[in-house]
Amino acid sequence: MKLARFGNTGEERPGLITDKDERLDLSQHFSDWDRDFFLRDGLDRLKSIQKEFSMLPRLSNELRVGSPIARPGKVICIGLNYSDHAAESGMPIPAEPILFMKAPNAVVGPYDAIKLPKGSSKVDWEVELGVVIGKQARYLDDVAQARQHIAGYVISHDVSERAFQLERGGQWVKGKSCDTFNPLGPFLLTADEVPDPQNLAMRLEVNGISRQHGNTSTMIFNVFYLVHYISQFMTLEPGDLINTGTPPGVALGMSSPEYLKEGDVVELSIEQLGMQRQRCIKTQSPRRPE
Repeated sequence: MKLARFGNTGEERPGLITDKDERLDLSQHFSDWDRDFFLRDGLDRLKSIQKEFSMLPRLSNELRVGSPIARPGKVICIGLNYSDHAAESGMPIPAEPILFMKAPNAVVGPYDAIKLPKGSSKVDWEVELGVVIGKQARYLDDVAQARQHIAGYVISHDVSERAFQLERGGQWVKGKSCDTFNPLGPFLLTADEVPDPQNLAMRLEVNGISRQHGNTSTMIFNVFYLVHYISQFMTLEPGDLINTGTPPGVALGMSSPEYLKEGDVVELSIEQLGMQRQRCIKTQSPRRPE
């Protein structure tokens, strides 16, 4: 199933996208696709009412598409998880997964604008396979056990400000957590419909020019290993998001980097998971109260 959320920012209602691209309204059955939904076996409850789908209200195609999950408790990212991306970044292949965090409020809808931060000069793109946790994972015994803790998969755009990330001291989180720096969606495809998450084609274009073209098969650490590994350091909770790394082709790896600027349009897709599109705009100063 394709879980999605529709409506203005902060007013999204839970829904589904059918194979005919119809938008179904599930708000009479569920409050949201959030931690509570997954924690209370929401996916099983959703499957139990499949016979009622034909009677559900349809939503307009004009409605905004939000992030397919409500704000996650954690956004955990994996650095340098593709060997060819590590090479273009001039960094060694990691012996263990590199973990860093991204602010949960960076998550926005798949077609929302990317707001270029004030003082930024090196905003970069990264198409990634996102993994959404469906069941609490803590000290998992083995990698195989991780499969049952995954709710589904989603396109995740790990936007990065390289100067903030690499030139301003501290850890990577500074260049990863700006507002709008994690477009997500357009839908969460449940894990039962993705038999092999390690064989999904990925692409990203900027202004119609191909920049990234890869496949999840070239990950250094696969998604099941990552869930098992992370569970040894922290409890993964339902609704948490894992960004699993990006293939080569980012601006940082160019001999003469061409970072994102106002007016640029980024389009990205992952096989089975749909596509995203964002326009880059300047961040506006907040209005002062009158």
